[in-house]
Amino acid sequence: MNKNAVLRAWASLKSKFPGQNIILAWGVLLIFSCTKAMGQGDLLVSPLRIVFQGSKKSQEVNLANVGKDTASFAVSIINIRMKEDGGFEEIDTPDAGQNFADKYIRFFPRRVTLAPGEAQTVKVQLIKTGEMTTGEYRSHLYFRSIPEEKPLGEPDKPKDTTSISISLVPIFGITTPVIVRVGETSVDITLSDLSLEMVDDKTPRLSITFNRTGNQSAYGDAVMTYISPNGKETQVKLVKGIGVYTPNTVRHAKFDLDNDKNIDFHKGKIHVTYSMETANKTVKPVEAELELK
Repeated sequence: MNKNAVLRAWASLKSKFPGQNIILAWGVLLIFSCTKAMGQGDLLVSPLRIVFQGSKKSQEVNLANVGKDTASFAVSIINIRMKEDGGFEEIDTPDAGQNFADKYIRFFPRRVTLAPGEAQTVKVQLIKTGEMTTGEYRSHLYFRSIPEEKPLGEPDKPKDTTSISISLVPIFGITTPVIVRVGETSVDITLSDLSLEMVDDKTPRLSITFNRTGNQSAYGDAVMTYISPNGKETQVKLVKGIGVYTPNTVRHAKFDLDNDKNIDFHKGKIHVTYSMETANKTVKPVEAELELK
Protein backbone atom coordinates (compact mmCIF):
# COMPACT_ATOMS: atom_id res chain seq x y z
CA MET A 1 0.00 0.00 0.00
CA ASN A 2 1.45 3.39 -0.99
CA LYS A 3 1.46 6.57 1.05
CA ASN A 4 -1.66 7.99 -0.58
CA ALA A 5 -3.56 4.77 0.12
CA VAL A 6 -2.55 4.95 3.80
CA LEU A 7 -3.77 8.55 3.98
CA ARG A 8 -7.05 7.59 2.33
CA ALA A 9 -7.53 4.78 4.85
CA TRP A 10 -6.86 7.20 7.69
CA ALA A 11 -9.37 9.74 6.32
CA SER A 12 -11.96 6.99 5.87
CA LEU A 13 -11.61 5.87 9.50
CA LYS A 14 -11.90 9.47 10.72
CA SER A 15 -15.17 9.87 8.83
CA LYS A 16 -16.57 6.53 10.06
CA PHE A 17 -15.77 7.14 13.74
CA PRO A 18 -16.27 10.91 14.36
CA GLY A 19 -16.31 10.51 18.13
CA GLN A 20 -13.04 8.58 18.26
CA ASN A 21 -9.43 9.63 18.08
CA ILE A 22 -7.21 8.21 15.37
CA ILE A 23 -3.47 8.64 14.95
CA LEU A 24 -1.48 8.08 11.76
CA ALA A 25 2.25 7.77 12.40
CA TRP A 26 4.88 5.96 10.33
CA GLY A 27 2.28 3.90 8.54
CA VAL A 28 0.55 2.86 11.79
CA LEU A 29 -3.14 3.57 12.29
CA LEU A 30 -4.27 3.61 15.91
CA ILE A 31 -7.84 4.07 17.06
CA PHE A 32 -8.35 5.28 20.62
CA SER A 33 -11.86 4.70 21.79
CA CYS A 34 -14.12 4.37 24.77
CA THR A 35 -17.26 2.96 23.17
CA LYS A 36 -18.72 -0.43 24.04
CA ALA A 37 -17.51 -2.22 20.92
CA MET A 38 -15.64 -1.37 17.76
CA GLY A 39 -14.45 -3.22 14.71
CA GLN A 40 -11.27 -2.30 12.87
CA GLY A 41 -10.16 -4.33 9.91
CA ASP A 42 -11.08 -7.90 10.84
CA LEU A 43 -11.06 -7.41 14.62
CA LEU A 44 -14.05 -6.64 16.84
CA VAL A 45 -13.19 -5.63 20.41
CA SER A 46 -15.62 -5.36 23.30
CA PRO A 47 -15.71 -3.56 25.64
CA LEU A 48 -13.42 -0.71 24.70
CA ARG A 49 -13.15 0.75 28.17
CA ILE A 50 -12.22 -1.29 31.23
CA VAL A 51 -12.76 0.28 34.64
CA PHE A 52 -11.64 -1.31 37.90
CA GLN A 53 -13.40 0.19 40.88
CA GLY A 54 -14.32 -1.26 44.25
CA SER A 55 -13.63 -4.95 44.80
CA LYS A 56 -13.38 -6.02 41.15
CA LYS A 57 -9.98 -7.57 40.42
CA SER A 58 -10.41 -9.29 37.06
CA GLN A 59 -12.11 -8.48 33.76
CA GLU A 60 -12.14 -9.82 30.22
CA VAL A 61 -11.87 -8.25 26.78
CA ASN A 62 -13.65 -10.11 23.99
CA LEU A 63 -11.95 -10.36 20.59
CA ALA A 64 -13.65 -11.65 17.46
CA ASN A 65 -12.42 -12.10 13.90
CA VAL A 66 -15.22 -10.88 11.65
CA GLY A 67 -13.13 -11.18 8.49
CA LYS A 68 -12.77 -13.92 5.90
CA ASP A 69 -9.14 -14.82 6.63
CA THR A 70 -7.21 -16.00 9.66
CA ALA A 71 -5.65 -13.04 11.43
CA SER A 72 -3.10 -12.60 14.22
CA PHE A 73 -2.87 -9.80 16.77
CA ALA A 74 -0.24 -8.87 19.33
CA VAL A 75 -1.46 -7.61 22.70
CA SER A 76 0.67 -5.12 24.61
CA ILE A 77 0.28 -2.09 26.85
CA ILE A 78 1.11 1.54 26.11
CA ASN A 79 0.79 4.86 27.92
CA ILE A 80 -0.89 7.82 26.31
CA ARG A 81 -1.30 11.55 26.79
CA MET A 82 -4.48 13.29 25.67
CA LYS A 83 -3.87 16.72 24.18
CA GLU A 84 -6.25 19.66 24.58
CA ASP A 85 -7.54 19.21 21.02
CA GLY A 86 -8.51 15.61 21.81
CA GLY A 87 -5.55 14.09 19.99
CA PHE A 88 -3.28 11.48 21.55
CA GLU A 89 0.42 10.77 21.74
CA GLU A 90 2.33 7.90 23.27
CA ILE A 91 4.52 8.86 26.24
CA ASP A 92 7.00 7.17 28.58
CA THR A 93 6.77 9.52 31.57
CA PRO A 94 3.46 10.55 33.14
CA ASP A 95 2.49 14.21 33.21
CA ALA A 96 1.95 15.98 36.53
CA GLY A 97 -1.22 14.54 38.04
CA GLN A 98 -1.23 11.48 35.76
CA ASN A 99 -0.79 7.93 37.06
CA PHE A 100 0.06 4.97 34.82
CA ALA A 101 -1.68 1.67 35.53
CA ASP A 102 0.77 -0.55 33.63
CA LYS A 103 2.65 -1.93 36.66
CA TYR A 104 -0.61 -2.74 38.45
CA ILE A 105 -2.20 -4.87 35.73
CA ARG A 106 -1.32 -8.08 33.94
CA PHE A 107 -3.00 -9.63 30.93
CA PHE A 108 -2.89 -12.83 28.91
CA PRO A 109 -2.52 -14.10 26.28
CA ARG A 110 -0.15 -11.66 24.59
CA ARG A 111 -0.75 -12.96 21.08
CA VAL A 112 -4.01 -14.10 19.53
CA THR A 113 -4.61 -15.91 16.25
CA LEU A 114 -8.23 -16.15 15.18
CA ALA A 115 -9.79 -18.08 12.32
CA PRO A 116 -12.73 -16.45 10.50
CA GLY A 117 -15.67 -16.18 12.89
CA GLU A 118 -13.56 -17.27 15.87
CA ALA A 119 -13.59 -15.42 19.20
CA GLN A 120 -11.31 -15.37 22.23
CA THR A 121 -11.02 -13.46 25.48
CA VAL A 122 -8.03 -11.62 26.92
CA LYS A 123 -8.04 -11.64 30.71
CA VAL A 124 -6.97 -8.52 32.59
CA GLN A 125 -6.12 -8.72 36.30
CA LEU A 126 -5.17 -6.22 38.99
CA ILE A 127 -1.94 -6.80 40.93
CA LYS A 128 0.00 -4.96 43.64
CA THR A 129 -3.10 -3.03 44.70
CA GLY A 130 -1.64 -2.52 48.16
CA GLU A 131 0.93 -0.15 46.64
CA MET A 132 -1.70 2.17 45.14
CA THR A 133 -2.84 5.43 46.69
CA THR A 134 -6.12 7.32 46.17
CA GLY A 135 -6.73 8.46 42.62
CA GLU A 136 -7.15 7.24 39.06
CA TYR A 137 -4.58 5.16 37.18
CA ARG A 138 -4.70 4.64 33.41
CA SER A 139 -2.82 2.72 30.73
CA HIS A 140 -4.05 1.30 27.40
CA LEU A 141 -4.21 -2.21 26.01
CA TYR A 142 -3.02 -2.18 22.43
CA PHE A 143 -4.27 -4.79 19.95
CA ARG A 144 -1.97 -4.62 16.92
CA SER A 145 -2.49 -6.56 13.74
CA ILE A 146 0.45 -8.73 12.71
CA PRO A 147 1.07 -8.58 8.93
CA GLU A 148 1.00 -11.92 7.15
CA GLU A 149 4.51 -13.15 6.48
CA LYS A 150 5.47 -14.34 3.00
CA PRO A 151 6.02 -18.11 3.02
CA LEU A 152 9.61 -19.29 2.67
CA GLY A 153 10.48 -20.14 -0.88
CA GLU A 154 7.94 -17.81 -2.45
CA PRO A 155 9.69 -16.05 -5.34
CA ASP A 156 10.10 -12.28 -5.25
CA LYS A 157 8.58 -10.16 -7.98
CA PRO A 158 11.06 -8.83 -10.53
CA LYS A 159 12.54 -5.50 -9.42
CA ASP A 160 13.81 -2.55 -11.38
CA THR A 161 17.40 -2.32 -10.12
CA THR A 162 17.79 1.18 -11.59
CA SER A 163 15.32 2.76 -9.17
CA ILE A 164 14.58 2.88 -5.46
CA SER A 165 11.13 1.95 -4.21
CA ILE A 166 9.53 2.33 -0.80
CA SER A 167 6.62 0.19 0.35
CA LEU A 168 4.44 1.42 3.21
CA VAL A 169 2.53 -1.35 4.96
CA PRO A 170 -0.11 0.08 7.31
CA ILE A 171 -0.40 -1.74 10.64
CA PHE A 172 -3.79 -1.26 12.22
CA GLY A 173 -4.34 -1.24 15.94
CA ILE A 174 -7.05 -0.56 18.48
CA THR A 175 -6.38 0.64 22.00
CA THR A 176 -8.72 0.40 24.94
CA PRO A 177 -8.11 2.25 28.20
CA VAL A 178 -7.67 0.26 31.40
CA ILE A 179 -8.62 2.53 34.29
CA VAL A 180 -8.14 1.76 37.96
CA ARG A 181 -9.84 3.97 40.54
CA VAL A 182 -8.71 3.78 44.15
CA GLY A 183 -10.48 5.42 47.06
CA GLU A 184 -12.78 8.41 46.62
CA THR A 185 -12.80 9.76 43.07
CA SER A 186 -15.16 12.21 41.39
CA VAL A 187 -15.54 14.25 38.23
CA ASP A 188 -17.56 17.25 37.05
CA ILE A 189 -17.90 18.67 33.55
CA THR A 190 -19.04 22.05 32.28
CA LEU A 191 -19.40 23.22 28.68
CA SER A 192 -18.17 26.62 27.52
CA ASP A 193 -16.98 28.68 24.55
CA LEU A 194 -19.67 27.47 22.16
CA SER A 195 -19.34 28.98 18.69
CA LEU A 196 -20.54 28.14 15.18
CA GLU A 197 -18.81 28.69 11.87
CA MET A 198 -19.74 27.76 8.32
CA VAL A 199 -17.07 25.75 6.51
CA ASP A 200 -17.05 26.37 2.75
CA ASP A 201 -20.46 28.03 3.24
CA LYS A 202 -21.94 24.52 3.43
CA THR A 203 -21.02 22.77 6.67
CA PRO A 204 -21.95 24.21 10.08
CA ARG A 205 -19.13 23.44 12.53
CA LEU A 206 -19.76 23.74 16.25
CA SER A 207 -16.86 24.37 18.65
CA ILE A 208 -17.18 23.38 22.32
CA THR A 209 -14.79 23.40 25.27
CA PHE A 210 -15.26 20.57 27.81
CA ASN A 211 -14.01 21.65 31.25
CA ARG A 212 -13.15 18.85 33.68
CA THR A 213 -12.60 19.03 37.42
CA GLY A 214 -11.99 16.25 39.94
CA ASN A 215 -9.57 13.34 40.13
CA GLN A 216 -11.08 11.00 37.52
CA SER A 217 -11.60 11.03 33.76
CA ALA A 218 -14.91 11.94 32.13
CA TYR A 219 -16.70 9.92 29.44
CA GLY A 220 -20.04 10.59 27.84
CA ASP A 221 -22.20 11.20 24.79
CA ALA A 222 -23.14 14.58 23.34
CA VAL A 223 -26.42 15.40 21.62
CA MET A 224 -26.65 18.65 19.64
CA THR A 225 -30.11 19.96 18.85
CA TYR A 226 -31.14 22.91 16.70
CA ILE A 227 -34.08 24.87 18.11
CA SER A 228 -35.85 27.14 15.64
CA PRO A 229 -37.28 30.54 16.64
CA ASN A 230 -40.73 28.90 16.86
CA GLY A 231 -39.43 26.17 19.19
CA LYS A 232 -39.15 23.26 16.74
CA GLU A 233 -36.31 20.89 17.73
CA THR A 234 -34.12 18.98 15.25
CA GLN A 235 -31.21 16.77 16.28
CA VAL A 236 -28.20 17.77 14.20
CA LYS A 237 -25.47 15.63 15.77
CA LEU A 238 -24.91 12.69 18.11
CA VAL A 239 -21.36 11.92 19.16
CA LYS A 240 -20.66 8.98 21.46
CA GLY A 241 -17.65 8.33 23.64
CA ILE A 242 -16.30 11.83 24.20
CA GLY A 243 -13.68 11.64 26.92
CA VAL A 244 -11.51 14.03 28.88
CA TYR A 245 -8.65 12.08 30.46
CA THR A 246 -6.85 13.05 33.62
CA PRO A 247 -4.87 15.16 34.18
CA ASN A 248 -6.37 17.36 31.44
CA THR A 249 -8.74 20.05 32.64
CA VAL A 250 -10.00 21.08 29.18
CA ARG A 251 -10.70 19.54 25.81
CA HIS A 252 -11.44 21.67 22.76
CA ALA A 253 -13.64 19.88 20.23
CA LYS A 254 -15.20 20.68 16.86
CA PHE A 255 -18.19 18.86 15.36
CA ASP A 256 -19.63 19.14 11.86
CA LEU A 257 -23.40 19.36 12.20
CA ASP A 258 -25.94 17.85 9.81
CA ASN A 259 -26.79 20.57 7.34
CA ASP A 260 -30.53 20.16 6.98
CA LYS A 261 -31.72 22.39 4.13
CA ASN A 262 -34.68 23.42 6.25
CA ILE A 263 -32.45 24.83 9.01
CA ASP A 264 -31.24 28.42 9.04
CA PHE A 265 -28.11 28.37 11.19
CA HIS A 266 -28.18 32.18 11.37
CA LYS A 267 -31.11 32.26 13.78
CA GLY A 268 -32.55 30.14 16.55
CA LYS A 269 -30.15 28.32 18.90
CA ILE A 270 -28.09 25.17 19.37
CA HIS A 271 -28.70 23.18 22.55
CA VAL A 272 -25.96 20.76 23.67
CA THR A 273 -26.50 17.96 26.19
CA TYR A 274 -23.56 15.94 27.50
CA SER A 275 -24.57 12.76 29.34
CA MET A 276 -21.73 11.38 31.43
CA GLU A 277 -21.38 7.90 32.91
CA THR A 278 -19.61 7.37 36.21
CA ALA A 279 -19.47 4.41 38.59
CA ASN A 280 -21.71 2.40 36.23
CA LYS A 281 -24.50 4.97 36.40
CA THR A 282 -25.52 8.02 34.44
CA VAL A 283 -25.39 11.34 36.27
CA LYS A 284 -27.44 14.44 35.55
CA PRO A 285 -26.68 15.68 32.00
CA VAL A 286 -24.67 18.85 31.48
CA GLU A 287 -26.28 21.39 29.18
CA ALA A 288 -25.34 24.56 27.30
CA GLU A 289 -26.89 26.71 24.58
CA LEU A 290 -25.64 28.94 21.80
CA GLU A 291 -27.80 31.78 20.48
CA LEU A 292 -27.36 31.99 16.72
CA LYS A 293 -26.97 35.26 14.88
